[in-house]
Amino acid sequence: MGRTRALAHPTAVHRLLFLATLLLALSGCESLFFYPQRTLRPNPHLAKVAHTEVELTTPDGLRLHGWRLAPPATPPRATILFFHGNAENISTHVNGVLWLALAGYQVVLFDYRGYGQSEGKPTLAGIHQDGEAALAWVRTGGGVDPARLVVYGQSMGGAVATYAVARAPGVPRVRALIVESGFASYRDIFRQKLATFFLTWPFQIPLSLPIHDDLSPARWIGRVSPTPVLLVHGDRDPIVGVAESRRLYDQARQPKALWIGAGAGHITTFADPALRARLLAFLAAATAVGETTEATQPR
Repeated sequence: MGRTRALAHPTAVHRLLFLATLLLALSGCESLFFYPQRTLRPNPHLAKVAHTEVELTTPDGLRLHGWRLAPPATPPRATILFFHGNAENISTHVNGVLWLALAGYQVVLFDYRGYGQSEGKPTLAGIHQDGEAALAWVRTGGGVDPARLVVYGQSMGGAVATYAVARAPGVPRVRALIVESGFASYRDIFRQKLATFFLTWPFQIPLSLPIHDDLSPARWIGRVSPTPVLLVHGDRDPIVGVAESRRLYDQARQPKALWIGAGAGHITTFADPALRARLLAFLAAATAVGETTEATQPR
């Protein structure tokens, strides 16, 4: 009997430790959501465009680092403010928008707090504050025509972009919001990720409860109108299912559109030359001088 109790005791301790770890995670589970990388990776593709370093200071005093990509010819067709996804930093995510700079658009992108060379640590509230600060900076910064500005976000960046555009002053309004591989709810996407791991599957609901949905795109995308909303998603996305963009589409107001990339994965939709051409046509209409709502209707 004594031996049996001795063997059982460590198991009970391990269970208590595991539960204690979960309780600790409940109090700080936002940190489980972010995957920043501090080091900027060398990127030979950047040589294709002229780029300069830019920085801004957030309302709470943090310095954010970013890049401005200049098109080969000047002046630019318009400016695109780009918000990248969750992992790594701008040195890798920039590859997703270099083609837009080569197509004649000025592209501005920043790292969120705690990513790359930006100061601080990421939090949900903090990265959304960063998004608002970046949009305000671009609208007042040198070399940017605020009347010809498009905001484009990928994955988590789509959530940041939606919130920033929804809360931005209306004059001059952002000419279009583009969200690629976006999700509707922070709480739901966090719960989905917990469900994919057998140790956290039983605790997906309690662990996700502290993740508030106040900043989630589904709550803000309806306020983006009359700015056109273009949602883009690959039908083979293994990270964020295409159903998430359909949820966002249902919540958005007109003008809006949803493009599904056949065979595309996570944030890879515009690897398709046909969809690139389609996006360039959309951007040209959205940023045309004197455009109407009908002209900027995503198709």
